[in-house]
Amino acid sequence: MERTYQDLSAFRVPKGFRGRSLLAVQLWWIVQALLFRPSPQVCYGWRRFLLRLFGAKVGKKVLVRSSVKITYPWKVSIGEYSQIGDSVVLYSLGHIVIGGNAVVSQGCYICAAGHDPASPTFSIYQDSVFIDDEVWLAAQCFVCPGVRIGHGSFCNVRTLVTKSLPSGRAFVGSPAREVCLREELTPMKIGELGVRQENDG
Repeated sequence: MERTYQDLSAFRVPKGFRGRSLLAVQLWWIVQALLFRPSPQVCYGWRRFLLRLFGAKVGKKVLVRSSVKITYPWKVSIGEYSQIGDSVVLYSLGHIVIGGNAVVSQGCYICAAGHDPASPTFSIYQDSVFIDDEVWLAAQCFVCPGVRIGHGSFCNVRTLVTKSLPSGRAFVGSPAREVCLREELTPMKIGELGVRQENDG
């Protein structure tokens, strides 16, 4: 008899996993679709208001673009002056904590949950992600569950962050590898790292 690797008919979301009722979840999806995402680019205050209304902790002058997709805002915290770019996904089934003066650039995906690949019932788990103050995630980075990126670190375009990273460093690649201290970066060096990353891939 062939082994069963996953039987989705047996999949269940654990009680309390969402952090709020299913009704609250559906209401947020409606608000996100009809009021958040269609809002003009400049309406940052409006989007901050909607996020706070649904339990997010959002600091002063945070800029969240309208194309950002957030799963459960009540599990999201964003520190003051941080910027969340176009088409970012905050997959906040677990908690996502973004510090102050941080930049999450276009197309990044921060993932605070996953499924157990060895579980026949496709069991789901959550693991918080922490993006510390003054971190810069360049475009299309992917941050895995349970990761902490230390104060001031920089991840170049399309970096895959699978484990926690120390403060004040620059990282590149899949998986992320340290290349230098953050203060050693220049715009030209960032470009060179991007070319090297493409060639390595």
